[in-house]
Amino acid sequence: MRHNKKFNHLSRTKAHRDALLANMTIALILRKRIFTTLAKAKALRVYAEPLINRAKNDTMANRRLVFSYLQNKEAVTELFREVAQKIADRPGGYTRILKTGNRLGDNAKTCFIELVDYNENMLKEKSAKKAGRTRRSRKSTAAAAPAAEAPVAETPATEAAE
Repeated sequence: MRHNKKFNHLSRTKAHRDALLANMTIALILRKRIFTTLAKAKALRVYAEPLINRAKNDTMANRRLVFSYLQNKEAVTELFREVAQKIADRPGGYTRILKTGNRLGDNAKTCFIELVDYNENMLKEKSAKKAGRTRRSRKSTAAAAPAAEAPVAETPATEAAE
């Protein structure tokens, strides 16, 4: 029974799990995207997002707290400089998980987890969608334009038929 077990233990001891998640968080911050299994990615999101959220407020206390989890100066510096500027106006949801299929060896579900503001393709699609009109406005302008042209087009056709 799994009473009161609120997170995935990933078949590891606490020390091993903490080391795994810290190393994966460091790799995510430095590389912006990592490929892993779906279970590890979901556990990483729970671990990394509060640390990324701390980077919004650049104080010595927050830097020390994040360093106590990660133990990597380069990752902490990258997080508080570059990543914090990109996520400054985002209220949450700093990572995205995209499934990529199953692994050949053991058929494990694989995916990649990435920082949301660093995927250039998704940012281009989002800006292209904003430039277009909404569905409602297209219907209203499309309905108004043929209605105005319809009487003009019908009158010459009826005169030509007589």
